[in-house]
Amino acid sequence: EAVNNLDWTRNLSIIDFLRDVGKHFTINYMLAKESVKGRINREETGISYTEFSYMILQAYDFRHLSGTRGCTLQIGGGDQFGNITAGLELIRRTRPSPAYALTFPLITTASGAKFGKSEKGAIFLDPSLTSPYAFYQYWFNTDDRDVVNYLKYFTLLDQETIDGLAIERDDNPHLRQAQKRLALEVTTMIHGETETRKVLDASQALFGAGDLAAADPATLRAALEAAPTRVYPSLDQIPPLPRLLADLGLCPSNSQARKDLKAGAISINGQRVTAEDHAYSPGELLGGRILLVRKGKKNYGVVTLG
Repeated sequence: EAVNNLDWTRNLSIIDFLRDVGKHFTINYMLAKESVKGRINREETGISYTEFSYMILQAYDFRHLSGTRGCTLQIGGGDQFGNITAGLELIRRTRPSPAYALTFPLITTASGAKFGKSEKGAIFLDPSLTSPYAFYQYWFNTDDRDVVNYLKYFTLLDQETIDGLAIERDDNPHLRQAQKRLALEVTTMIHGETETRKVLDASQALFGAGDLAAADPATLRAALEAAPTRVYPSLDQIPPLPRLLADLGLCPSNSQARKDLKAGAISINGQRVTAEDHAYSPGELLGGRILLVRKGKKNYGVVTLG
Protein backbone atom coordinates (compact mmCIF):
# COMPACT_ATOMS: atom_id res chain seq x y z
CA GLU A 1 0.00 0.00 0.00
CA ALA A 2 1.36 3.42 -0.98
CA VAL A 3 0.58 6.31 1.35
CA ASN A 4 1.39 10.03 1.40
CA ASN A 5 2.81 11.47 4.61
CA LEU A 6 1.13 14.78 3.80
CA ASP A 7 -2.10 13.10 4.90
CA TRP A 8 -0.92 13.04 8.52
CA THR A 9 1.41 16.05 8.60
CA ARG A 10 -0.79 18.55 6.78
CA ASN A 11 -2.59 19.71 9.94
CA LEU A 12 0.37 19.28 12.29
CA SER A 13 1.49 22.65 13.69
CA ILE A 14 5.14 23.38 14.44
CA ILE A 15 4.25 23.93 18.10
CA ASP A 16 2.55 20.54 18.39
CA PHE A 17 5.39 18.85 16.52
CA LEU A 18 8.10 20.29 18.75
CA ARG A 19 6.12 19.60 21.94
CA ASP A 20 5.01 16.05 21.15
CA VAL A 21 7.88 14.77 19.01
CA GLY A 22 10.89 17.07 19.23
CA LYS A 23 11.14 16.72 23.00
CA HIS A 24 12.18 13.08 22.61
CA PHE A 25 15.37 13.96 20.69
CA THR A 26 18.38 15.65 22.22
CA ILE A 27 20.77 17.68 20.12
CA ASN A 28 23.58 15.38 21.25
CA TYR A 29 21.68 12.34 19.99
CA MET A 30 21.10 13.92 16.59
CA LEU A 31 24.66 15.21 16.22
CA ALA A 32 25.99 11.70 16.83
CA LYS A 33 24.32 10.42 13.64
CA GLU A 34 26.67 9.96 10.69
CA SER A 35 24.17 11.54 8.31
CA VAL A 36 24.32 14.75 10.36
CA LYS A 37 28.08 14.67 10.93
CA GLY A 38 28.75 14.44 7.23
CA ARG A 39 26.59 17.44 6.42
CA ILE A 40 27.80 19.64 9.26
CA ASN A 41 31.36 19.31 8.02
CA ARG A 42 30.54 20.45 4.49
CA GLU A 43 32.49 23.56 3.70
CA GLU A 44 30.48 26.76 3.15
CA THR A 45 27.02 25.13 3.03
CA GLY A 46 27.03 23.21 6.31
CA ILE A 47 23.61 21.81 7.19
CA SER A 48 20.27 23.62 7.04
CA TYR A 49 17.63 23.40 9.74
CA THR A 50 15.44 21.59 7.22
CA GLU A 51 18.03 18.87 6.73
CA PHE A 52 18.73 18.68 10.45
CA SER A 53 15.06 18.23 11.36
CA TYR A 54 14.37 15.70 8.59
CA MET A 55 15.47 12.91 10.90
CA ILE A 56 12.66 13.73 13.31
CA LEU A 57 10.10 13.96 10.51
CA GLN A 58 11.08 10.54 9.20
CA ALA A 59 10.93 9.14 12.72
CA TYR A 60 7.44 10.62 13.10
CA ASP A 61 6.34 8.92 9.86
CA PHE A 62 7.56 5.54 11.12
CA ARG A 63 5.71 5.98 14.40
CA HIS A 64 2.53 7.01 12.61
CA LEU A 65 2.62 3.99 10.30
CA SER A 66 3.42 1.74 13.22
CA GLY A 67 0.29 2.89 15.00
CA THR A 68 -2.10 3.16 12.06
CA ARG A 69 -0.92 0.47 9.66
CA GLY A 70 0.87 -1.95 11.94
CA CYS A 71 4.13 -1.26 10.13
CA THR A 72 6.99 -2.98 11.97
CA LEU A 73 9.87 -2.73 9.48
CA GLN A 74 11.50 0.21 7.72
CA ILE A 75 13.92 -0.56 4.89
CA GLY A 76 16.41 1.83 3.34
CA GLY A 77 19.91 2.49 2.11
CA GLY A 78 22.81 2.62 4.51
CA ASP A 79 22.78 6.42 4.42
CA GLN A 80 19.32 6.31 6.03
CA PHE A 81 20.46 4.30 9.06
CA GLY A 82 20.40 7.27 11.43
CA ASN A 83 16.94 8.41 10.34
CA ILE A 84 15.50 4.91 10.54
CA THR A 85 16.91 4.16 13.98
CA ALA A 86 15.56 7.53 15.15
CA GLY A 87 12.14 6.11 14.32
CA LEU A 88 12.85 3.06 16.45
CA GLU A 89 13.80 5.35 19.32
CA LEU A 90 10.63 7.43 18.98
CA ILE A 91 8.43 4.33 18.92
CA ARG A 92 10.23 2.92 21.94
CA ARG A 93 9.68 6.11 23.91
CA THR A 94 6.08 6.91 22.97
CA ARG A 95 4.30 3.79 21.79
CA PRO A 96 6.21 0.64 22.72
CA SER A 97 5.55 -1.90 19.98
CA PRO A 98 7.65 -4.18 17.75
CA ALA A 99 9.73 -2.11 15.31
CA TYR A 100 12.76 -3.06 13.27
CA ALA A 101 15.22 -1.51 10.82
CA LEU A 102 16.87 -3.05 7.78
CA THR A 103 19.45 -1.18 5.71
CA PHE A 104 21.53 -2.10 2.69
CA PRO A 105 24.95 -0.84 1.67
CA LEU A 106 24.68 1.90 -0.96
CA ILE A 107 25.63 0.98 -4.49
CA THR A 108 28.46 3.25 -5.56
CA THR A 109 30.50 3.57 -8.72
CA ALA A 110 34.25 3.04 -8.84
CA SER A 111 34.63 6.82 -8.59
CA GLY A 112 32.73 6.81 -5.29
CA ALA A 113 29.54 8.43 -6.62
CA LYS A 114 26.25 7.17 -5.21
CA PHE A 115 24.03 5.18 -7.54
CA GLY A 116 20.76 7.04 -7.05
CA LYS A 117 18.16 9.43 -8.40
CA SER A 118 19.86 12.52 -6.99
CA GLU A 119 23.02 11.94 -9.01
CA LYS A 120 23.65 13.62 -12.36
CA GLY A 121 22.60 11.42 -15.26
CA ALA A 122 20.29 9.25 -13.17
CA ILE A 123 17.95 6.93 -15.06
CA PHE A 124 14.30 6.11 -14.55
CA LEU A 125 12.27 2.98 -15.27
CA ASP A 126 9.47 5.06 -16.83
CA PRO A 127 10.13 5.25 -20.60
CA SER A 128 8.63 8.75 -20.69
CA LEU A 129 11.45 9.91 -18.38
CA THR A 130 14.28 7.75 -19.75
CA SER A 131 13.79 6.29 -23.22
CA PRO A 132 14.64 2.59 -23.70
CA TYR A 133 17.53 3.69 -25.94
CA ALA A 134 18.98 6.02 -23.28
CA PHE A 135 18.36 3.31 -20.69
CA TYR A 136 20.34 0.78 -22.73
CA GLN A 137 23.16 3.25 -23.36
CA TYR A 138 23.43 4.01 -19.64
CA TRP A 139 24.28 0.41 -18.86
CA PHE A 140 26.41 -0.01 -21.98
CA ASN A 141 28.60 2.90 -20.84
CA THR A 142 29.31 1.32 -17.45
CA ASP A 143 32.91 1.65 -16.29
CA ASP A 144 35.01 -1.53 -16.64
CA ARG A 145 35.59 -1.39 -12.88
CA ASP A 146 31.86 -1.49 -12.14
CA VAL A 147 30.42 -3.81 -14.76
CA VAL A 148 30.97 -7.14 -12.98
CA ASN A 149 29.38 -5.88 -9.78
CA TYR A 150 26.42 -4.54 -11.76
CA LEU A 151 25.99 -7.90 -13.46
CA LYS A 152 25.73 -9.43 -10.00
CA TYR A 153 23.39 -6.77 -8.63
CA PHE A 154 21.04 -6.13 -11.53
CA THR A 155 20.80 -9.33 -13.58
CA LEU A 156 19.77 -12.92 -12.98
CA LEU A 157 22.79 -14.39 -14.74
CA ASP A 158 24.44 -17.32 -13.00
CA GLN A 159 27.89 -17.03 -11.44
CA GLU A 160 29.57 -19.07 -14.19
CA THR A 161 28.30 -16.72 -16.88
CA ILE A 162 29.37 -13.64 -14.95
CA ASP A 163 32.81 -15.12 -14.33
CA GLY A 164 33.16 -15.72 -18.07
CA LEU A 165 32.20 -12.12 -18.83
CA ALA A 166 34.73 -10.92 -16.24
CA ILE A 167 37.48 -12.85 -18.02
CA GLU A 168 36.35 -11.41 -21.36
CA ARG A 169 36.46 -7.89 -19.88
CA ASP A 170 40.02 -8.42 -18.67
CA ASP A 171 41.24 -10.01 -21.92
CA ASN A 172 39.40 -7.84 -24.44
CA PRO A 173 38.14 -4.69 -22.71
CA HIS A 174 37.72 -2.84 -26.03
CA LEU A 175 34.97 -5.27 -27.10
CA ARG A 176 32.82 -4.32 -24.06
CA GLN A 177 31.12 -7.72 -24.06
CA ALA A 178 30.29 -7.49 -20.36
CA GLN A 179 28.69 -4.08 -20.85
CA LYS A 180 26.71 -5.31 -23.85
CA ARG A 181 25.34 -8.24 -21.86
CA LEU A 182 24.53 -6.02 -18.88
CA ALA A 183 22.66 -3.54 -21.08
CA LEU A 184 20.83 -6.35 -22.87
CA GLU A 185 19.75 -8.13 -19.69
CA VAL A 186 18.58 -5.07 -17.77
CA THR A 187 16.84 -3.37 -20.71
CA THR A 188 15.01 -6.59 -21.58
CA MET A 189 14.00 -7.05 -17.96
CA ILE A 190 12.53 -3.54 -17.71
CA HIS A 191 11.28 -2.75 -21.22
CA GLY A 192 10.79 -6.18 -22.78
CA GLU A 193 12.29 -7.98 -25.75
CA THR A 194 10.45 -5.95 -28.41
CA GLU A 195 11.71 -2.56 -27.22
CA THR A 196 15.20 -3.94 -26.67
CA ARG A 197 15.29 -5.25 -30.23
CA LYS A 198 14.31 -1.78 -31.48
CA VAL A 199 17.20 -0.31 -29.51
CA LEU A 200 19.69 -2.81 -30.93
CA ASP A 201 18.43 -2.28 -34.48
CA ALA A 202 18.67 1.51 -34.12
CA SER A 203 22.21 1.27 -32.72
CA GLN A 204 23.27 -1.02 -35.54
CA ALA A 205 21.68 1.25 -38.14
CA LEU A 206 23.29 4.40 -36.75
CA PHE A 207 26.73 3.13 -35.86
CA GLY A 208 27.06 -0.21 -37.62
CA ALA A 209 25.95 -1.68 -40.92
CA GLY A 210 22.24 -1.91 -40.19
CA ASP A 211 19.38 -0.59 -42.33
CA LEU A 212 18.12 2.82 -41.23
CA ALA A 213 14.88 2.35 -43.12
CA ALA A 214 14.12 -0.77 -41.08
CA ALA A 215 14.78 0.88 -37.71
CA ASP A 216 11.96 2.16 -35.52
CA PRO A 217 11.60 5.96 -36.09
CA ALA A 218 10.73 6.73 -32.46
CA THR A 219 13.79 4.83 -31.24
CA LEU A 220 15.98 6.65 -33.76
CA ARG A 221 14.70 9.99 -32.48
CA ALA A 222 15.48 8.93 -28.92
CA ALA A 223 18.94 7.78 -29.97
CA LEU A 224 19.63 11.16 -31.55
CA GLU A 225 18.00 13.23 -28.83
CA ALA A 226 21.20 15.21 -28.29
CA ALA A 227 21.88 15.67 -32.01
CA PRO A 228 21.23 19.08 -33.60
CA THR A 229 17.71 19.22 -35.00
CA ARG A 230 15.78 21.39 -37.44
CA VAL A 231 12.03 21.26 -38.02
CA TYR A 232 10.43 22.30 -41.31
CA PRO A 233 6.76 22.33 -42.30
CA SER A 234 7.34 20.46 -45.59
CA LEU A 235 10.02 19.03 -47.86
CA ASP A 236 10.10 22.09 -50.11
CA GLN A 237 10.87 24.28 -47.09
CA ILE A 238 14.15 22.46 -46.34
CA PRO A 239 17.06 24.66 -47.48
CA PRO A 240 19.68 23.53 -50.02
CA LEU A 241 21.93 20.82 -48.64
CA PRO A 242 25.07 22.97 -48.08
CA ARG A 243 23.08 25.47 -46.04
CA LEU A 244 21.29 22.67 -44.16
CA LEU A 245 24.65 21.16 -43.19
CA ALA A 246 25.76 24.53 -41.84
CA ASP A 247 22.45 25.11 -40.03
CA LEU A 248 22.77 21.72 -38.33
CA GLY A 249 26.31 22.56 -37.25
CA LEU A 250 27.75 19.62 -39.15
CA CYS A 251 29.86 21.99 -41.25
CA PRO A 252 31.23 25.41 -40.21
CA SER A 253 30.17 27.10 -43.45
CA ASN A 254 28.41 26.59 -46.78
CA SER A 255 31.75 26.45 -48.57
CA GLN A 256 33.08 23.72 -46.26
CA ALA A 257 29.79 21.85 -46.72
CA ARG A 258 30.35 21.87 -50.51
CA LYS A 259 33.85 20.48 -50.02
CA ASP A 260 32.56 17.73 -47.73
CA LEU A 261 29.90 16.82 -50.27
CA LYS A 262 32.47 16.51 -53.04
CA ALA A 263 34.65 14.40 -50.74
CA GLY A 264 31.79 11.94 -50.18
CA ALA A 265 31.61 12.64 -46.44
CA ILE A 266 27.87 13.34 -46.37
CA SER A 267 24.99 10.88 -46.32
CA ILE A 268 21.23 11.14 -45.90
CA ASN A 269 19.54 8.20 -44.24
CA GLY A 270 22.61 6.09 -44.86
CA GLN A 271 22.90 6.93 -48.57
CA ARG A 272 25.94 8.93 -49.69
CA VAL A 273 25.13 12.26 -51.31
CA THR A 274 27.58 14.32 -53.37
CA ALA A 275 25.32 16.75 -55.24
CA GLU A 276 24.99 20.28 -53.86
CA ASP A 277 21.54 20.56 -55.45
CA HIS A 278 20.27 17.31 -53.99
CA ALA A 279 16.47 17.15 -54.27
CA TYR A 280 14.78 15.83 -51.16
CA SER A 281 12.08 13.24 -51.90
CA PRO A 282 9.26 11.71 -49.87
CA GLY A 283 10.85 8.30 -50.38
CA GLU A 284 13.85 9.38 -48.29
CA LEU A 285 11.80 10.12 -45.20
CA LEU A 286 12.03 7.66 -42.34
CA GLY A 287 8.63 7.06 -40.83
CA GLY A 288 7.25 9.63 -43.24
CA ARG A 289 8.87 12.63 -41.52
CA ILE A 290 12.56 12.18 -40.62
CA LEU A 291 15.81 12.76 -42.48
CA LEU A 292 19.05 11.75 -40.78
CA VAL A 293 21.97 13.75 -42.14
CA ARG A 294 25.41 12.39 -41.31
CA LYS A 295 28.90 13.73 -41.74
CA GLY A 296 31.63 11.14 -41.41
CA LYS A 297 30.82 8.13 -39.26
CA LYS A 298 29.20 9.50 -36.11
CA ASN A 299 28.19 13.16 -36.57
CA TYR A 300 24.43 13.31 -37.06
CA GLY A 301 21.83 16.00 -37.59
CA VAL A 302 18.09 15.41 -37.59
CA VAL A 303 15.54 17.01 -39.91
CA THR A 304 11.91 16.54 -38.96
CA LEU A 305 8.79 17.53 -40.85
CA GLY A 306 5.82 18.76 -38.89
